[in-house]
Amino acid sequence: MQQGSVAAGVVLAGGSGTRVGSELNKVYLPLAGRRLVSWSIAAFERVPEIGVLVLVVRPQDGDLVEWVLDREIIREDIEVVHGGDTRQTSELAALRHLSGRIDSGAVDTVLIHDAARPLISSALVSGVLHAAREHGGAIPGLPNDELGTVSADGGELLGAAPDSLISVQTPQGFRAEPLLAAYEQAARLEFSGTDTASCMERFAATPVRWVHGEQRNFKITYPHDLVLAEHILASSDYQVR
Repeated sequence: MQQGSVAAGVVLAGGSGTRVGSELNKVYLPLAGRRLVSWSIAAFERVPEIGVLVLVVRPQDGDLVEWVLDREIIREDIEVVHGGDTRQTSELAALRHLSGRIDSGAVDTVLIHDAARPLISSALVSGVLHAAREHGGAIPGLPNDELGTVSADGGELLGAAPDSLISVQTPQGFRAEPLLAAYEQAARLEFSGTDTASCMERFAATPVRWVHGEQRNFKITYPHDLVLAEHILASSDYQVR
């Protein structure tokens, strides 16, 4: 890490509310007194090493973004970037926004988080950051013993999946220079990965460290996920700031 360098947190706030049963982009749905996206941003705000915080949004959500930043976010220097049609292009938009600071060494590490995971803790953000700085890359995840394997034609259950499989979460963190280079190469080859780690696996030789994730760091996808998140917040020490 270059002296004086900081990490950048990127919160992805694209997507829609289709599966959660809303016409509104789900990251702007209310959750325990604030919007989903506000919970994610707050977790990054509480990590001192995150010197830059970028919010990637859809252009059509401009009024919602302005409302959230004005009423629910303490930090005044959130940098807003318009994303693309896919997760990959939205991540690339954020990285290109940061490219000058990445090239100069001012930003040494980038963490990319899905705003639809609002219960992320600052401790997990910090853990991923420290592991990424030490090893080159880090992703949080949980061991998953509910998976199984099937035959190639999908017609026969072959047994339990290997013990080494995990359910991957975000934020996923990587050293900034190889991350930007990998995404630029992916863009040239029109490659679109499932997440940040898949792009890095394809286009970089960066070692990736597994950081133990959190049960509450689940993705809001369906209506019952919102209900569960409300219950978790009601029974925890979370406070609306």
